[in-house]
Amino acid sequence: MQTHNTILALRAQVRQWREQRLSVGFVPTMGNLHAGHFALLELAKQQADRVVVSIFVNPTQFGPNEDYARYPRTEAADAEALRERGCDALFLPSVEQMYPFGTMGCVQMHVPGITDILDGLHRPGHFNGVAQVVARLFNMVQPDLAVFGRKDYQQLQVIRYMAREMSFPLEIVPAPTLREADGLAMSSRNQYLSADERKLAPRIHDTLLFMRDAARQGLPIDRIEDAARERLEAAGYVVDYAEIRRADLSRARMPVEQGLVALIAARLGRTRLIDNLEFDPF
Repeated sequence: MQTHNTILALRAQVRQWREQRLSVGFVPTMGNLHAGHFALLELAKQQADRVVVSIFVNPTQFGPNEDYARYPRTEAADAEALRERGCDALFLPSVEQMYPFGTMGCVQMHVPGITDILDGLHRPGHFNGVAQVVARLFNMVQPDLAVFGRKDYQQLQVIRYMAREMSFPLEIVPAPTLREADGLAMSSRNQYLSADERKLAPRIHDTLLFMRDAARQGLPIDRIEDAARERLEAAGYVVDYAEIRRADLSRARMPVEQGLVALIAARLGRTRLIDNLEFDPF
């Protein structure tokens, strides 16, 4: 595995692969890698000849009171794990490489509509930062495909929209959410949970299943959402949202022909957890 800290070195590596007529897959991450990330790498390896993984904790997607400073950074362990799993190239850019004019002087991006609801409503500017960094990484890596997990469903839709609207010549490949044995979606933030909070954390997935089953019974969506919020609050969560939407994240009204997705974001102690569940209404 080659490790590159500069755009020039990374592009030279990719150019060499292109000259050999090899396809390039890409997995962008913020590091502190776990089994969920390694599943993304494996999916990329199945679909491309060579795979680049990036590790960059992007400051522009964190709000002023969020956990950018304490976000876990484990580059040495991450690099070793990627090497063991057959990653071809690791891209470790600095903030200066990513934002040569600084984070306040960078080109601003906004994906309309889809970024102003759900997480976008509760984390203003978050998806602007996501779009900024992902567009830059697409330009730097120039992959044939990029793999993103379904756990952050709204982020996946933002990236799909951006890639299509900006005509990036690549395929966005969604990957299933990996879960712990008790249903908790794997996340780097899970390590922030105390022992007692970790016991309560699977309640999010249980509530998503409840929302799915209630929708399939034909209950009104607003009643389902209210009941989901009450279940979580009774367990000690502070709920940002618990909603059922259409696959494109527009408001769902029963009945619908297309699939639905239940989405939850809630805080347990100091840790904010998100999860979702896609399902058919009938």
